[in-house]
Amino acid sequence: MAKRKSEWFDWVKALLIAFGIAFIVRTFFFAPIVVDGPSMMPTLHNGDQMIVNKFIYDIQQPERFDIVVFHASDRKDFIKRVIGLPGEHVAVEDDALYIDDEKVEESFLQERKDNMPSYQTLTGDFRLEELPGEYETIPENHVLVLGDNRNNSTDSRMLGLISMDQIVGKTSLIYWPLDRIQLLHE
Repeated sequence: MAKRKSEWFDWVKALLIAFGIAFIVRTFFFAPIVVDGPSMMPTLHNGDQMIVNKFIYDIQQPERFDIVVFHASDRKDFIKRVIGLPGEHVAVEDDALYIDDEKVEESFLQERKDNMPSYQTLTGDFRLEELPGEYETIPENHVLVLGDNRNNSTDSRMLGLISMDQIVGKTSLIYWPLDRIQLLHE
């Protein structure tokens, strides 16, 4: 009888440890997220399931074109692409991205741009000064984010700059559905 109690206790202890480790990993390191909506098409599809690396920005700064998850409100997280970094000026003119007046290629948008009629643009013209906050350069601890589906995305053009405190983490792995499994890069 004592042996059965000991086995039962060992199982309970093992389950508690497993749940504790899972809780710590999910809370501090990695978490799943489901893409909701078309704002990152064609890179991400509605319903794609991804893993968010929650600790990456504790050891390094965001880089241009990282795909990040951030708190847009108390109840809603958004997934967008980092376009502008602290200290930079961002503008889009004639569907071309300019960082500090230098043209920057967005290769992830090229196929979409090539398939659009010549009279249509993917990204409407804007300058950083015209966005909420009216900054001349992006302040420290902030980034400018845009969705890849530029004409159907709620991003920094409406929300303003995103503070590092709002960022949950970086995502680059689609793990579901099976036919979409991939590691994303620029």
